[in-house]
Amino acid sequence: MNAELISALMQISKDRGISFEVLADAIEAALVSAYKKNYNTNGNVRANLDRETGKIEIWASKTVVEKVEDSMTEISLKNAKAVNPLFEIGDVLEEEADTKNFGRIAAQTAKQVVMQRIREAEQGAIFDEYAEKENEVLTAIVQRSEKNGVYVELGKTDGLIPFNEVIVGENYETNDRVKVYVLKVQRDTKGPQILASRTHPGLVKRLFELEIPEIQSGIVQIKSIAREAGQRTKIAVFSTDEQVDAVGACVGQRGVRVERIVSELHNEKMDIIEWDPDIAVYIAKALGPAKVTMVFINEAEKAARVIVPDSQLSLAIGKEGQNARLAAKLTGWKIDIKSQSQADEEYDDLGFGAQGEDGEDAADFDANELLDGIE
Repeated sequence: MNAELISALMQISKDRGISFEVLADAIEAALVSAYKKNYNTNGNVRANLDRETGKIEIWASKTVVEKVEDSMTEISLKNAKAVNPLFEIGDVLEEEADTKNFGRIAAQTAKQVVMQRIREAEQGAIFDEYAEKENEVLTAIVQRSEKNGVYVELGKTDGLIPFNEVIVGENYETNDRVKVYVLKVQRDTKGPQILASRTHPGLVKRLFELEIPEIQSGIVQIKSIAREAGQRTKIAVFSTDEQVDAVGACVGQRGVRVERIVSELHNEKMDIIEWDPDIAVYIAKALGPAKVTMVFINEAEKAARVIVPDSQLSLAIGKEGQNARLAAKLTGWKIDIKSQSQADEEYDDLGFGAQGEDGEDAADFDANELLDGIE
């Protein structure tokens, strides 16, 4: 029987991914609990399971007293000295307990403790595994949608996409497979609770890292991402190798690479922009697909005045200001966009024509002076 117990524990350890030592500790805790319940005692009891032979021993500590009032926790001086003549009143003697009278209730108690420890160990192992996956992308299987979010299956455990992390207008049908960004893994009484997102910019970042080999190798770097989930994303990339086109690597031949990412995001528009250390150039590129004529920089306030052709104004601003808003988020600069005709009128108000006093181009004026004058 003892050898069978060890064999059974080893099989459980293998099947459930729980260490053998954890299971052995659970057996010992169960035996202690069962012993105390069977004999209705709160005394100091310990159990030992031999990890090789499976032999089980239970030891109870008893205080040496002159007169025994509780035989489960006390032993007389006479009986203690029979074990060891050196025992005195107040000493503590540990002796092996008699387990022959363990009843059915004791066995049930032991089973409950073991099962509880196994569940706790499983939950702990799952928590440890998924805690390492925070800020990563996982494939989720949709289980059901409720008013507080979408519940999904994530392999060994379940997760929740909270309502505010769900893309507006995106439908989630049972058994649909979707990529999710793991926001947080936290402990719960029912096991690990995983909060995931479909709207976080990190989802786009991880998808590009998974899809683009040049990003995986570090040749192409993601510098910044600005996203309005379900509608449009701008992502700035940079190549550390002059022979590698950062934008081209992300787009792929005939757009096949970026198409896979866009498909996963249910046709969310994707603007891939080449990052530039020159902030004026970077801002001009960030406003794409609009064409930019001039960019005036105010370093102190991290603000830029951008001039575009009249025909490009609405494109530069975008529907409900989306393009300009995303460009500002991407670059981290405040951006004010003016059409060429609007800029010309403001120059006239300042006493200049389309060019400066000495015929020099407007772009050559001090940008800070120009912005101060206009504002």
